[in-house]
Amino acid sequence: MLIRPRPPEDLIGAEGAVTETPVRPAPDLLDWMRATFIDEDALLLNEDHAHLREARLGVLWCAVPNARQGNAVVGMCETTAFMGNRWAKARFEQQVTGWFGTMPHFLLTFDAEYAAQCDDATFCSLVEHELYHAGQERDPYGAPKFRKDGSPAFTIRGHDVEEFVGVVARYGTGAAAGQTAALVAAANRAPIICEAEIAGACGTCGRSLTGA
Repeated sequence: MLIRPRPPEDLIGAEGAVTETPVRPAPDLLDWMRATFIDEDALLLNEDHAHLREARLGVLWCAVPNARQGNAVVGMCETTAFMGNRWAKARFEQQVTGWFGTMPHFLLTFDAEYAAQCDDATFCSLVEHELYHAGQERDPYGAPKFRKDGSPAFTIRGHDVEEFVGVVARYGTGAAAGQTAALVAAANRAPIICEAEIAGACGTCGRSLTGA
């Protein structure tokens, strides 16, 4: 059984640790994520993440509390396609490559305080939620897209399901948009792994999901 990595102890404390380096690379967490969910022989293999075997992932612990619209943010997945002036981009690239030695395709950040307190099932659920945002572009027919060199075309992925509860209540899942019916069917089955509850929010959700 793989042991789940924990945040550094000095990042744990009320309202975030008092430290000059509140953001830290987490290579052990990345190794655990690959060995648990992504690699072909992963313990809790999820083939939905298979495209990430070819992705460069940067993973960070963060001790700075974050929130959006009054809700705590405990995880975030971003691309490293920086939008800004050349100097700002140069500063960003210098910092990120200093952390990881190269520019990742995706940058995943996790709240250290939350990760230290939540149970294993909830943490796994949070990590997989962020990994699902690390998507591969699709063509108009739904097939995965690749770049000229044969590598996957990566992008931030939105949720599978988007519908109003009232529409489902009045007209049923057959009239609902997207993958709502599939979500309801999945919810009515026993979970593949275990029950989990995420009390915090994902920082990627609700943001503008533009392609990378």
